[in-house]
Amino acid sequence: MARRKDKLKLGAFLLFTGHHVAAWRHPAAGEGTRLGDYVELARLAEAAKFDAIFFADGVAARLSNLEAASRKAHSGVYPFEPITLLSALSAVTTNIGLIATASTSYSDPYNLARQFASLDHLSGGRAGWNLVTSSDTDAAFNFGHDTHIQHGHRYDRAEEFADVVLGLWDSWEDDAFPRDRESGRYFDKDKLHVLNHKGQHFKVRGPLNTPRTPQGHPVVVQAGASGPGKELAARTAEAIFAAQITLNEATAFYADVKGRLGKYGRSQDDLKILPGIFPVVGRTEAEAQEKFEQLQDLIQPEVGLGLVSALAGGFDLSSYPLDGPVPDLPETNAGKSRQALVIDLARREDLTIRQLYLRIAGARGHWQVVGTPQQIADTMEERFQNYGADGFNIMAPIMPGGLKDFIELVVPELRRRGLFRQEYEGSTLRDNLGLKRPANRFSRHAAAAAE
Repeated sequence: MARRKDKLKLGAFLLFTGHHVAAWRHPAAGEGTRLGDYVELARLAEAAKFDAIFFADGVAARLSNLEAASRKAHSGVYPFEPITLLSALSAVTTNIGLIATASTSYSDPYNLARQFASLDHLSGGRAGWNLVTSSDTDAAFNFGHDTHIQHGHRYDRAEEFADVVLGLWDSWEDDAFPRDRESGRYFDKDKLHVLNHKGQHFKVRGPLNTPRTPQGHPVVVQAGASGPGKELAARTAEAIFAAQITLNEATAFYADVKGRLGKYGRSQDDLKILPGIFPVVGRTEAEAQEKFEQLQDLIQPEVGLGLVSALAGGFDLSSYPLDGPVPDLPETNAGKSRQALVIDLARREDLTIRQLYLRIAGARGHWQVVGTPQQIADTMEERFQNYGADGFNIMAPIMPGGLKDFIELVVPELRRRGLFRQEYEGSTLRDNLGLKRPANRFSRHAAAAAE
């Protein structure tokens, strides 16, 4: 296989105390509750020339099992709403991308389009929207629903939601605001496009009351890996935050999603696939393993059981023996792809419930690597060169130390191999990801080019 000529992309997935479910109990973990904590992390990632920082989000506190929830930081309680936080971080960073998660299930497309457009303006073209459908059953009760929206309906809504947001972002052409003091004309009415959307889920007139943004529109990221999720990503996404454990799974997912792009008139370069990786780095294998075991020893059984129950579709497994097999479970209305990934892992490795929670307590279904900088760089290079990834979202075990370890030890090794940049290629997130700036779909120039 010919060596790839492009360089891999890196995102820093920031999760307050760290990604390991017991990270908050580790004496070296920060609390991640102050703006200053995130300023430090964002500047660390930017100094290392990461493409973006990435924030997950949810709209419910997961407290159905109060005893287990009271013992973990990963309970759906976030220190900050991510768009608000990234707006603050835009003022103390210059080049790094700013990606926030926002759900199509329990948001309004007009407000969301306006918020992310504002972030793109504030940051000078560094905003990204991670489009998700909420899999958390508790979220429904915060938005006037008696039950969780069905999986298929969530994706129907997401498809239309994405179309509305993308249409609103093209309300104005790039040069629609001459602000000509001499003639007295503030904007050119011929370069205004009113959406007038009327669909199954939304009725939105428009236009968006925010000018077109520096990137044309914020980068659209997507995280779903179910059939509908992959189809939505192939049609609308410009980056995918994926979760695959083995190389074969990663290359199959990569080929599947990239193979869907053609029917939407898109090229392979229009979409970047960025799996999560949970790296525990040591200067020796023994040091890396010791770091990992320190975290594993902090897992409380009720927390581990709650984690498996949540990722396996929200089913209560407390009545099953911890040292017995993972039972057969019905299909879920929660996150289908993550349920399948976790159950497949348990079956493939013949894991008990306890062994399964120990296996996923760090990466929660993402790829987990424990080793030296050379070993971690080897595995990343293998996945990149075999077209299982275009880059990676780094899920540090604890914050801030885990991110510092990766930057100080692994990034130089990636650079030595010619796999990662020395300097940013441009000033926007699109520039650095290698994504083209989208034309305004409504403009005369775009219409003429399409004819």
